Amino acid sequence: MIAEKPLPQQLTRLNDDFDQRIVAHAADAVWRQSPQAGVERRMLDRVGAEIGRSTSIVRYAPGSAYSAHVHGGGEEILVLDGVLSDESGDYPAGSYVRNPPGTTHAPSSREGCTLFVKLWQFAADDRARVHIDTRRADWYPGLVPGLSVMPLHEHEGISTALVRWAPNTRFNTHSHPGGEEILVLSGVFRDEAGEYPEGSWLRNPRWSSHTPFTGEEGALIYVKVGHLGATLLSPQES
Repeated sequence: MIAEKPLPQQLTRLNDDFDQRIVAHAADAVWRQSPQAGVERRMLDRVGAEIGRSTSIVRYAPGSAYSAHVHGGGEEILVLDGVLSDESGDYPAGSYVRNPPGTTHAPSSREGCTLFVKLWQFAADDRARVHIDTRRADWYPGLVPGLSVMPLHEHEGISTALVRWAPNTRFNTHSHPGGEEILVLSGVFRDEAGEYPEGSWLRNPRWSSHTPFTGEEGALIYVKVGHLGATLLSPQES
């Protein structure tokens, strides 16, 4: 197993007040070395040190690899660029992977890759392994013209999807009883509070509302709703 280096104390809790709205722009990103050489992280939220609930952008240098390890609380991955590999196969950009609690793997990247990673954010009974190649999966019409949706995962009111916004699309004002989390994958996403270019990460608290729209660039976003305040596994329960 990997010998873990302790995080600075101030980073064991980062954006951990889930009642607060958080916006993190890629232009402001701080990359930090992980316990594994060649692997860096842009931390977005964190509750706990190396073993705990976290959301991060993770960057593998070419040839980087982890030894085999267990994900006691599960792992959700969206491959943003490059190719991630493990003993089950290769996962190119656009791959969406859910490794449920208790699974083991030894991830690596021959060419280097960048990932969006969520740890310890599974319900105790969410045990399905998921692998979707979003480059080939189906899109479905959204609730307004100009929106297309690709469902990725659904469990007990927690929904994850990719949403493609055509240029100059406007959605209705709406609220999210279980909160909303967005990663902008391309283009520029907007609402009345500002604009969010590629690489921006937003977390809107429970019962927050907004009126999102796009300009001439359009946008592609990862969206998770219903998870803030949900009962999820914690390290003490594994």
